[in-house]
Amino acid sequence: MKNVELATTHFEDDHFRDECGVFGVLDHPEAANLTYLGLYALQHRGQESTGIVSTDGKNFNNHRGMGLVSDVYQKEDIVKLEGRSAIGHVRYSTSGDLGLRNCQPFMYQYAHGGISMCHNGNIINADLLRTELEKSGSIFQSSSDTEVIIHLLAKSQAATTRERLTEAVQRLAGGFSVLVMTESCLFGVRDPNGLRPLVLGKLDGSWVMASETCAFDLVGAEFIRDVKPGELVAIHKDGTLTSFAAFANASPRFCVFEYVYFARPDSNLEGVNVYQARYNIGTELAKESYVDADLVIPVPDSGTPPAMGFAIQAGIPFQMGLIRNHYVGRTFIEPKQSIRNFGVKLKLNPNRGMIQGKRVVLVDDSIVRGTTSRKIVEMVRAAGAAEIHMRISSPPTKNSCFYGINTPDSEELMANRMNLEEMCKAIGADSLAFVSNEGLYRAIGKPRGNHCDACFTGDYPVPIEEKRSPQLSLLRYYDKRPS
Repeated sequence: MKNVELATTHFEDDHFRDECGVFGVLDHPEAANLTYLGLYALQHRGQESTGIVSTDGKNFNNHRGMGLVSDVYQKEDIVKLEGRSAIGHVRYSTSGDLGLRNCQPFMYQYAHGGISMCHNGNIINADLLRTELEKSGSIFQSSSDTEVIIHLLAKSQAATTRERLTEAVQRLAGGFSVLVMTESCLFGVRDPNGLRPLVLGKLDGSWVMASETCAFDLVGAEFIRDVKPGELVAIHKDGTLTSFAAFANASPRFCVFEYVYFARPDSNLEGVNVYQARYNIGTELAKESYVDADLVIPVPDSGTPPAMGFAIQAGIPFQMGLIRNHYVGRTFIEPKQSIRNFGVKLKLNPNRGMIQGKRVVLVDDSIVRGTTSRKIVEMVRAAGAAEIHMRISSPPTKNSCFYGINTPDSEELMANRMNLEEMCKAIGADSLAFVSNEGLYRAIGKPRGNHCDACFTGDYPVPIEEKRSPQLSLLRYYDKRPS
């Protein structure tokens, strides 16, 4: 036996990693409890760290830690988070290194009082802004993008927090949804393309905001609407909500991969139910790439809805031929190479009795580097499958994301290096097909122009290499940074 980093790492690294999740509530007697529950519902968006900041109108309290929501907070921690307003965050490091110093929300005292902030997404000009701020005397405590926003806000000479926040976010390039809490107000703002989600709701007369509607379902809040691309929402302690256009030229380009993989299937984003979108993608897949087979098997969990849609459309029985272990934690022990595909087997195991001798359609959400797909095909083949036909519920992923999703360098993406025939041969399948871009948007029920699909098409809504000004040079080296 040998000591390694994490035995599950190789499995996880061959998937796009979730970004972050945010939750906020203003003027509710159970603010900290609600935020804790909201983060529980958003755990899929980040599993590395979590934090909650609350305020009683005078003082700010916080509790942050590394790990899952269930591990970081004890009952006594929530009790100490006094106050009727709170914001919270679950994090996967899309920028900045892994560590408690980058755990959000951040909390500061500045000339205009106390302030706390957290955000979901990636500021692609953050390093340039950070250098500018450091030259003017700013001192940073973290390597997170979020702290750049804080310093921009603190340096603003505008009269109100809303105006200072507007000035700050107008300096940013990338994809982001930001929550800001003061002693008496809660603010939410989305980037002008609306790349990252943010939704508004109400609970017992109090306003709440979150990354996804599934958080509202858990706490019993009523969904009101999505925060619009480029919109800044200001919620005051008396319950009034005012809306401002933080950006002059908002152009909706919501991340289409939220529907494919990131969002929870029970969420509704931009008027689309995520589960239904994934089911519809499976239906389109079956129309576009039908194959005669005995079983349709999902790669759980994100492959399950499209596999069901595929099975119904194709008239082929749906079966759970891959059984997922839902209790996989971190392990530092990895056996010798005699146990093939160990990292994948920790999470998935083929049901030999179901698979043996059958022609199988395997449905998964994406192929990134291709290593996991190859290992899954090997496992299913070893379990006795007569044929294996891989169907993917997204178009081929050829390009890196710079807007808050952790992806490998473009050169590491299998679809960037190989054509379809080469990919099929590399993963060892009998056939391979992806849903088309047209099929994807038919499934979602919205036109392509309203979404960002740069990971498939290379059409980046925020230019990556264009130099619009010395402050907003968007440099390619972000593709090389660890997210």
